[in-house]
Amino acid sequence: MRSSVAASAAVLALSAPALTPAGARAAPAAKSDAAPSIDMMKRLVKELSSDAYEGRAPGTVGEEKTLALLTAEFEKLGLKPGNKGSWFQDVPLVEITAKNVSALSFTGGKAPLTATYGPEMVIGTYRTTQPRIEVKDSPVVFVGYGINAPEKGWNDYAGLDVKGKTVLILVNDPDYQTPGLTGPFNGRAMTYYGRWTYKFEEAARQGAAAAIIIHDTEPAAYGWNVVQSSWTGSQHVADNPGGNADQSAAIGWIQKDKAAALFADAGLNLDQQMAAAKQKGFKAVPLGAIKANVSFDNDLRKHASKNVVALLPGKTRPDEYVLYSAHWDHLGHCQAAPDGDDICNGAVDNATGTAALVALAQANVKAGPSDRSQVFLAVTGEESGLLGSAYYGNNPVFPFSKTVGGVNMDALSVAGLAKNVVVIGKGKSQLDAYLDRALGAQGRVATLEPTPEKGYYYRSDHFSFAKHGLPMLYFEGGEDLVKGGTAAGMAAAEDYTEHRYHGPKDEYDPNWDWTGVAADLKLYYDVGRALANTTDWPNWVDGDEFRAIRDKSRAGK
Repeated sequence: MRSSVAASAAVLALSAPALTPAGARAAPAAKSDAAPSIDMMKRLVKELSSDAYEGRAPGTVGEEKTLALLTAEFEKLGLKPGNKGSWFQDVPLVEITAKNVSALSFTGGKAPLTATYGPEMVIGTYRTTQPRIEVKDSPVVFVGYGINAPEKGWNDYAGLDVKGKTVLILVNDPDYQTPGLTGPFNGRAMTYYGRWTYKFEEAARQGAAAAIIIHDTEPAAYGWNVVQSSWTGSQHVADNPGGNADQSAAIGWIQKDKAAALFADAGLNLDQQMAAAKQKGFKAVPLGAIKANVSFDNDLRKHASKNVVALLPGKTRPDEYVLYSAHWDHLGHCQAAPDGDDICNGAVDNATGTAALVALAQANVKAGPSDRSQVFLAVTGEESGLLGSAYYGNNPVFPFSKTVGGVNMDALSVAGLAKNVVVIGKGKSQLDAYLDRALGAQGRVATLEPTPEKGYYYRSDHFSFAKHGLPMLYFEGGEDLVKGGTAAGMAAAEDYTEHRYHGPKDEYDPNWDWTGVAADLKLYYDVGRALANTTDWPNWVDGDEFRAIRDKSRAGK
């Protein structure tokens, strides 16, 4: 099935709009001998993902070691501290560690039913000032996909009062199984309404006491193992004066099989309800007399994690900036593997992207100053919901009106050289032209996402900057490998997702094939270097959701 999706993506890619801004044609090519160093990549990825860094969780010794390494490397290259003489931008966070977690229990059905913490459900909170959370005798309502989209005439909460209640929500969009990219929610391509973060945001706006997402592997894009490892350790939440008191008391996920048993307990069929929820006009379904109960204590710790900001000043237009971003953080200690290993090392995700920032900085230093300044931004808290990039987006060190655009790097492919790269958000901005030009020099092509239903556009840090109008390029290594073709590439991607992604086995492997990393890094270098030397200001395409924001920003409004 995935092969057919990839084939469709390749066909669609042929009809994508060709964008050729003058800057893409006129910008001088990067020096061929200025390719980023793979030896540096290997050294830094191996170091950052070692057990000594304990999985690089924010607010830990892993953060301290990471910050020390990055600043030492940037300083050695001759870069400048980017934030008013400091290498750092403080990002106020609250670390929340749940303990004494009860089972999620349901009463009032044919028989009592419980879901155990970890194997069957996960639970937490966004509230940063409550040492104890208790949801007691909360009526349960199935709200379908939990979407309120007035512009689409879609409201799963229509006529419903969920104050004090527990809502059960489906992940993704109602039309995620549509073969093409047309439908009320862009067909197979996920919108922000499909992201789990949105589900919790909307449930809170509706006043729900608890919001529980029903996990299903296909629409979630990952198995329960990923949910369990990501949600059972310490969590990080942005600090704010209100303590997130307006958020639902409890948020979490439940296994689909357990949810199906709950629905049966209420005399309902989950599959039938899921099918009904795909239809416009769906009405929320109360689960009869069933009520939810869960409680847990919270260890709360306020701390300031840090974004790393390094600056390579431009020679002729130093007050114009090109942004390179990657997140340095990972999950820290997490759900242990069968062998007892409980460190989520995050070698691919995202020691590769973090190392890439340094390698790209080194390559640009060797090539000599560009016309515009270049900013190398390593952000914190991506794994907790893009927290570091969101903070930078709201508090930019360098004004977005003066930032030309940039590139984001998250989990570079170590599966080998591919004939293509997969552009996340292809066709959205004029940065595509810069990438196409760089790809042409390598004899490679850009393709659309083969799995747009996974919503990658909303899952990495470029999104935090795009929301403020900044054009950002984010691509992944392609699946059409030179060695083995699409079948080999998809097999590698599936193997990583199933066995290593957000788990303790995402570790450095000396047998990795770095040819794809080398080629992809050269693309990032060529695109960034071209942006740093052109006089153009590439924009979003006409009609894109971020175009108006950018136009206002550039106009000084």
